[in-house]
Amino acid sequence: MSAQKPLELILARNLLSSVVTPAFLVGEQGTLLFFNDAAAAMLGRRFEERGTLSAEEWTGEFGPFGADGKPIPYERIPATIAVRDQRAFHGTFQIRTADGRSQDIAASAIPIVGPGGSSGAIVIFWPVTENKHSEGETA
Repeated sequence: MSAQKPLELILARNLLSSVVTPAFLVGEQGTLLFFNDAAAAMLGRRFEERGTLSAEEWTGEFGPFGADGKPIPYERIPATIAVRDQRAFHGTFQIRTADGRSQDIAASAIPIVGPGGSSGAIVIFWPVTENKHSEGETA
């Protein structure tokens, strides 16, 4: 029988289920615990098809990938380092979709800290587009 997940992770998963921005939930040891339908549409896979993945599994499959095209090890991802220090992080990465396409994304990671200490992080992400104009800005 598996141990009960911390309440803050259960609540985070419920929140991510209802947002329309691609997002995933990662546990303290890097296990991918959940990703929402918006992330599934972008990645080309549903969470229900994949289930939980170890840090090595999801970084190998989805990324992020370095300039050399190889997955960045989980422990060396800048977002991982920031979250472990209980700091938020924002940056850009390259990921891979189910059909093998590379996609540049912007991602923000927010640490989740509960009564027992750090529990993991919420990561929201979205495609980086070539459009250099902000929404509402005219050329």
